[in-house]
Amino acid sequence: MSNKELGQIGEDLAVSFLRANDYVILDRNWRSSSGELDIVARHDRTLVFCEVKTRRSETYGSPAEAVTATKREHMRASALTWLAAHHVRYSGMRFDVLSVLYQSPTQHNVSHITGIDI
Repeated sequence: MSNKELGQIGEDLAVSFLRANDYVILDRNWRSSSGELDIVARHDRTLVFCEVKTRRSETYGSPAEAVTATKREHMRASALTWLAAHHVRYSGMRFDVLSVLYQSPTQHNVSHITGIDI
């Protein structure tokens, strides 16, 4: 399986996880000149911009550790661009990371880190 395929599986698992926890998915893989937003969701009246990181193991650290300061800056800039392009009512917003460890369709784990510093 290629890294691209693994990433797609991880994003699909993250979307399923969010939906099961009462999130409404507004956008996926939204691209702007400043980067990509993996998932844009709404939880109650809060907009949530999500980065999804998927790995097969934690040999080189947890998937969430791959969200660097540069990536967080791109998320912030992309979120501002997304907000300018969409007219969505919300009372707050935050940035989350969904960390997926994937071995097989039946053996995987999704961790949700809410409210990362941007």
